[in-house]
Amino acid sequence: MLDVAEAVAADWAALGVRGSFLARDIDTGAQLGFDAAVPVPLASVVKVPLALVVLDRIASGGLDAALPVTVDPATSSVGPTGLAAFRHPATVAVGDLLHLMMSVSDNAGADALLDLVPVAEVDARLRAWDCGDLRVRHRMNLMYECAAGAAGNDFSLALELAVRDDRSGRHTLRTLDPAHANAGTATALVDLLHRVWRDEISRPPATAELRRLMGAQLFTQRLASELRSDALRVSGKTGTFLHLRHEVGVVEADSGHRVAVAALTRSDRRAALAPDIDLAIGAAARDAFEALRR
Repeated sequence: MLDVAEAVAADWAALGVRGSFLARDIDTGAQLGFDAAVPVPLASVVKVPLALVVLDRIASGGLDAALPVTVDPATSSVGPTGLAAFRHPATVAVGDLLHLMMSVSDNAGADALLDLVPVAEVDARLRAWDCGDLRVRHRMNLMYECAAGAAGNDFSLALELAVRDDRSGRHTLRTLDPAHANAGTATALVDLLHRVWRDEISRPPATAELRRLMGAQLFTQRLASELRSDALRVSGKTGTFLHLRHEVGVVEADSGHRVAVAALTRSDRRAALAPDIDLAIGAAARDAFEALRR
């Protein structure tokens, strides 16, 4: 399986991509990957541990999934999808905020949940669950605030700064610095998925609902792009910001094979769109899944 990991790393390097990759058979523990212990800013992948902590609070009786929450665009977080794209106030139940956050990566929904379960509580709960290599340090909107603070309204300049700073290791945008960002490693993310799929963390109602929500993700251009089959199910969560293109998820086959995958990439390219990188993540997931289920 070393040859598969080396081939994935070579394919990514040819595209100008650096990153971390790990795939693990949930039932046997066999795995393959590279640079899996390197901390990386997570972008919207952080919504997976956030969702689990919120669902744990619901399962324990500390939060009602039916609680209505009003989100006002005048004060909510920015983003292209979900409530973040709304122009008028909307009232949505907590359970539906979770659905929006996970299915279309709604930043306003995520930050509305963080109003109920604060950042410090999420981070502390992850440490209590022995997930110390996953750190939740800030709200989603801070990524955009930091980009605007450095580059104004010029998102292309923010992207150029991100690429430049990633090479130098000195970050103008602190939410891209693993020491200050919502950050984690491929190993920590696969460990989390492993435990969620085996009901070995939080409470079974919470882990079951997280599995359902990850199965509802509408973005299929990465992990699922090379795994489209009636015999396969892909549950995932993307993370995209400036030069970051990530996805974590679980591939399940009707045969019973289950493989957890974390693909965390940083591009050297100053491009807002990079479908070839998305497809390379999908090819890596396909090759790893095939290798691990032999």
